[in-house]
Amino acid sequence: MQRGAFKCDTCGKDFKYKSKFQIHLRTHTGEKPYLCKICGTGFTNSSDLAVHMRIHTGEKPYACKMCAARFTRSDNLTVHMRTHTGEKRYLCKTCGKRFANSGSLTIHMRKHTGEKPYLCKVCKASFTNSGDLTVHMRTHTGEKPYVCKMCDASFTNSGALTVHMRKHTGEKDPVSMQQLWENSPKSPLNVHLRIHAGEMTDEGNMVSL
Repeated sequence: MQRGAFKCDTCGKDFKYKSKFQIHLRTHTGEKPYLCKICGTGFTNSSDLAVHMRIHTGEKPYACKMCAARFTRSDNLTVHMRTHTGEKRYLCKTCGKRFANSGSLTIHMRKHTGEKPYLCKVCKASFTNSGDLTVHMRTHTGEKPYVCKMCDASFTNSGALTVHMRKHTGEKDPVSMQQLWENSPKSPLNVHLRIHAGEMTDEGNMVSL
């Protein structure tokens, strides 16, 4: 295989085109000449800046053909499509669990390693991912962005709002439904026990006492 004409002295990577080589060198020097005029974030190349600008403009040109989801980047759409196909190519070698994207696997691995790199500066609590830290910070700031549209109650996270909504809809909690079934006289375990106790025949008929 023909090697590239431009070789990085720092890491040994080869590049065919000078433009790609120059962009790569910035990963070592830290140079980010392409600046966002709105928030000041810097980038090593113009393409990354163009993608970043969609955060400010709201543009999401990559649409999922199976649902209404849209994305700012094509690779985010690729990852999203796995929720429809069920593809999970990233395997945890410790427990065998699979994930649709590398980021989820990275977060999962911290359960095995115990790593919690996201630290609360207020109380020093630590978390495996930035999302959990964001939710935790609301306990300090008092922010409750998830608001019930039926009674105006507010919550720090979407899960708490979902549980709250069941009070309005009457929907039973899945765990509670399981408990109801387990306590039911017709559950397999209770039928089995009543047969041994002589309260029921093998055919399921009650014994008259």
